[in-house]
Amino acid sequence: MIRGILIGVLAVGIAGTAYWGYQEHQEKNAILINAENNYQRAFHNLSYRMDLLNDKIGTTLAMNSKESLSPSLIEVWRLTSQAHGDVGQLPLTLLPFNKTEEFLANIGNFSYRTAVRDLSKEPLTDKEYQTLQVLYKQSGDIQNELRNVQHMVLKNNLRWMDVELALASGKENTDNTIIDGFKTVEKTVTSFAESDLGPTFSNFQKKDENFKKIKGKTISRNDAIQIAKKYMKFDGNSNVKVTDNGKGSDFGFYSVSIKNKTTEQEASMDITKKAGHPIWFINNRDIKKQSLSLNEANNKAAAFLKETGFKNLETFESTQYDNVGVFDFVTNINGVRIYPESVKVKVALDNGDIVGTSAEEYLKSFQTRTIEKPALTLEQARTKVNPKLKVMEQRQAMIVNDLNEDVLCYEFLGTLGEDTYRIFINAKTGLEEEVEKLKNAEATYEDVL
Repeated sequence: MIRGILIGVLAVGIAGTAYWGYQEHQEKNAILINAENNYQRAFHNLSYRMDLLNDKIGTTLAMNSKESLSPSLIEVWRLTSQAHGDVGQLPLTLLPFNKTEEFLANIGNFSYRTAVRDLSKEPLTDKEYQTLQVLYKQSGDIQNELRNVQHMVLKNNLRWMDVELALASGKENTDNTIIDGFKTVEKTVTSFAESDLGPTFSNFQKKDENFKKIKGKTISRNDAIQIAKKYMKFDGNSNVKVTDNGKGSDFGFYSVSIKNKTTEQEASMDITKKAGHPIWFINNRDIKKQSLSLNEANNKAAAFLKETGFKNLETFESTQYDNVGVFDFVTNINGVRIYPESVKVKVALDNGDIVGTSAEEYLKSFQTRTIEKPALTLEQARTKVNPKLKVMEQRQAMIVNDLNEDVLCYEFLGTLGEDTYRIFINAKTGLEEEVEKLKNAEATYEDVL
């Protein structure tokens, strides 16, 4: 009797386990099918949009009136944005595809930049038409390569999940039609010379992505360690790791990581090879009870930046989070704030240690700027501001607009109702370049319940 019951229970258990395994298998297959469908959709959308993009650039070349040209260029910009989104949905994160994405971004930048201006006053130049012709040819080359991949995918019923598995396992060098096809696309784009795009593209990337414009001598790995130790304030009992970033270039940066063996405290820092500027710095330590005021901490941050080689900086914003003060600095040249050149510094309010910095925007945006005399006076610019805004501060400032251009503005800081706004008026045209709503203090809900 007992034996029969046990056999019955065991049978039920085996059946339950089998059913559970079957359900798991079905759910797993459903997830894989859904992922495969999403990859297929994104890929075929990408191929389709590249067809449309090439056709639209071609028709734009034949247009003459600004009434037709502006909407056409906006359509080119829309298609490149969608194509860029399709690329982002494919399992290509482990496969170099940055040149193709950069090419799509360049087309989008060019079309947007051209479409938003008044073409009746500033029609397309001969050089811009030449640029369009080059983009038309190059987009056609990419279109053809993607069509080849698409043909092989459909002909051989290839699966994108196999691509993802190959990339994840590091077997992308094996025979894989889709991976090989996308490598060919990337190789095709890489062969496009930047000079082919003409001078129109010269202002798209104003940031110095490799810190080439920084002045100063090139530091050694040991110099980088000493700079890091200076700000980390660790004793000699530490483990130090240094990584050289920049593939042997005189530019680039060092990544330094230090761990204190005694306290187990860790800190990391990226330092430019030129002049040894900290790109970012994080010191992970517990911060005790506050003993410094926010103003004292601000002075500590300013002294840190001066010692590190940053010049002509002023604080434009300060915030306190628990026992940490966070300070935003920008360059000030003869009373003009240069907002692209910004540095953020975090200071521990228990003893004034620098526990974090972020200077990447400053280092990549830094350049010798010529600040022209504004065409409008402060009073004239003030009339362009909403009359309901109660202006508290006003000054000249330089910002980067949507077209990635430096623009000299008048900055007005004021309130409207309970909110605070920062408004930038173009000092040449009087246009409202940017309106920024500043964050209000966060409400607390501890006593609500």
